[in-house]
Amino acid sequence: MVKNDELTVSRRKFVKGSFAGAVATAGVLGGASMFGCSPSEEGGETTAPESAEEAASMPAPNALPEDEIVWSQCNLNCGGRCVFQWHVQDGKITFMETDNIGDDEFQSRACLRGRSWRRWVNYSDRLLYPMKRVGKRGSGEFEQISWDEAIQTIADKLKEVIDTYGNEAVYINYATGMYSATGRTLPRLMNLIGGYLPMYGDYSTAQITAAAPYTYGPVDSFNGSPMKEAENSDLVVMFGNSPAETRMGGLNTVWDFAKVREAVESRGGKIYNIDYRLNETVSGHPDEWFPIRSGTDAALVNALAWQFINDDAIDKDFLDKYCVGFDEDTMPDDYKGKNMSYKDYIMGTGYDMVEKTPEWAAPICGASAEAIRQLAADLEAAEAPYVVQGWGPQRHSNGEQQARAICMVPILLGKIGLPGTNTGLREAMPGAPVGTIPSGENPVTKVISCYQWVNAIDHGAEMTALADGVQGADKLDVPIKFMWNYAGNCITNQHGEINYVHEVLSDETKCEMIVVCDTVMTDSAKYADILLPDAMRAEQLNMSTNGYSEFFTGVCVGGPAQEAPGECRPSYDWIAEIADKFGVKEQFTEGLTQEEWIRRLYEEGAAANENMPTWDEILEQGLWKEELPSFVALEGFRNDPEANPLSTPSGKIEIFSADLQNIADTWELEDGDIITGIPIYDPGRQQFGNTTDEFPLCGTGFHHKSRTHSSFGFMRELEQVARQQMWINPIDADARGIVAGDICAVKSPQGEIRIEAKVTSRIIPGTIAIPQGAWHKADMFGDQIDEGGCANTLSMQHPSPLAKGNPSHSFICEVAKA
Repeated sequence: MVKNDELTVSRRKFVKGSFAGAVATAGVLGGASMFGCSPSEEGGETTAPESAEEAASMPAPNALPEDEIVWSQCNLNCGGRCVFQWHVQDGKITFMETDNIGDDEFQSRACLRGRSWRRWVNYSDRLLYPMKRVGKRGSGEFEQISWDEAIQTIADKLKEVIDTYGNEAVYINYATGMYSATGRTLPRLMNLIGGYLPMYGDYSTAQITAAAPYTYGPVDSFNGSPMKEAENSDLVVMFGNSPAETRMGGLNTVWDFAKVREAVESRGGKIYNIDYRLNETVSGHPDEWFPIRSGTDAALVNALAWQFINDDAIDKDFLDKYCVGFDEDTMPDDYKGKNMSYKDYIMGTGYDMVEKTPEWAAPICGASAEAIRQLAADLEAAEAPYVVQGWGPQRHSNGEQQARAICMVPILLGKIGLPGTNTGLREAMPGAPVGTIPSGENPVTKVISCYQWVNAIDHGAEMTALADGVQGADKLDVPIKFMWNYAGNCITNQHGEINYVHEVLSDETKCEMIVVCDTVMTDSAKYADILLPDAMRAEQLNMSTNGYSEFFTGVCVGGPAQEAPGECRPSYDWIAEIADKFGVKEQFTEGLTQEEWIRRLYEEGAAANENMPTWDEILEQGLWKEELPSFVALEGFRNDPEANPLSTPSGKIEIFSADLQNIADTWELEDGDIITGIPIYDPGRQQFGNTTDEFPLCGTGFHHKSRTHSSFGFMRELEQVARQQMWINPIDADARGIVAGDICAVKSPQGEIRIEAKVTSRIIPGTIAIPQGAWHKADMFGDQIDEGGCANTLSMQHPSPLAKGNPSHSFICEVAKA
């Protein structure tokens, strides 16, 4: 626990020291060029010092007042929740520093994106007033209205929709642009007035979330061993996992992995990073890169499995004791004698009668048979292989197969539940020390995939459980007619096939009202009927936690640092006013302000953790954090499977899932959609194996270091540091007469964009990659060509087979100079 008396330097000393050092540097560089002129003690002006010696001897000017420090966090969805200290003078944020409390190796220090947050808070084009749409939906044409008119309009239309269609016609869209203990209260409102159509899954992890429980069980499938545990490994194998881009920040996985690399390599160990790009995590370490085609991870795993079996390197005792479905010995009784086991599939005696040798896999995944055998040999020789996947491999049209297949690597070797090992899933994510405002119980029991909302608007009454993944009932009864969208850009920018979304939403007879609340005019906000200006977390008392950061837990309380501009308001307040229109304000607020809710939630968390400070102490110190010990995933199961069974039907690891096979046999799947009881390689839709003469290249996306999804996408400074560029191999570029810096036209079956070319051998031939999250910029009532380079202009709306999830990393395309 970090206490107040561990704060190292007084704020006045910090300001004086920083100023003196900066002026000394300015003297060397040329003071006038850096500061111009500086304030004197009398309040007049002096010229800048002419030398470093003169600068060092100058006293700190009295004109610099002592700052007020206000604590806050980066409330976005990279997961790091890095810590801010706002320096405030005269009620205005002047600059930001990050976490500097405690040990240098235990600081939640913000990355480049987080350090630019002040530009967002003070952005010149913040949304400032409530507005209503006056042009076509999607045109971005609005006029200012009062808060009273906005709230009355929303309440009237919400009541009309509920009275006409029922609560099932109201939907709260998936959104991740803000995380806070009190920031998500729309579900609470809706549950108090009869409920709403809920969702399952999310845009980041839908496929792995749906598939992994069929291997490890619902309870045991969400967290692997922490990345910190890989320090005890002698071989780290990462499938599509680049923490330097997706887990930046001082206490996030990028820091853990830096220490893992040091530990593993110091013992003579080895690291493989399996990716179609030489990504930022292995930049500078090209020997770690194992390049394969995007979406072919399962083919590589199949070849590794064949090699393990051929080399007699599998752990048969482990497979017999802890697993179901590896071979005939462990198949469920109903499926014995049908050649449906995993071994049958791999060795060519299964349904397709094809041996999955390295020679079979090489032309699919693009790695040589020799390279595959070397990877297999290294895995076979490792005492403690740490196998981990990011969320990129599963975010494909065949993502469920990819996710389960990767888990087979440690399973086949019996390297589960041992020190230094992992389950093949993503590294661990701890729980939070405080909760959020409870949502209550939703009376609507039907549920749809979070990615199916566009279909539910377009033809919701036709959607069924067997064809569309509807849960809780055989079908939907009505389409979505009213949609909330708070702090998210998934109406268009982060959803697939933006042109199709526009086509559906521009028909105003389908969804009758869309309410958006945000801080800036995102592309999604252009589709609002009522657009509300949100107060940022820096502009209100805020509490947030450690996010995805895996080896510590913590909480930060602070704010407001400055007043919200214009008529921006905290969402809690205007939602409470809508609750009042329905006569449920007292139930919604329980008589508490947002600030009082924050105190209640904090004190409930502190009551369960004796190490947390008191409420008065956290208000004073702003930040509390506590390091967590490492652990080994499924260690208890490994040590005593009878006492610690998994949450699968068998209590074991299910390589063959009878439940999944039943789904495969009963669901209504479109041609090209495949579900199987065992993890196989399926090419999927619009990936390698189904390119065409018109669209000969595979296209995919990746997380960009200048954005968190689409958050920060409007910041020119960040875009200048890391431009929006299409990665293309020199072989593909030369064949098309493309050189670095060319503006290119990229066209897929779904749409067309313009984007600058980055010609680089850091991507495999035959594949182009586009950083996801760039802001869509197109004339949607004209040619619909996206000048912003948004990858989801090109991606598919068609959901994945099992999860009905987001296949945003799968599309085929062609590239030409624009």
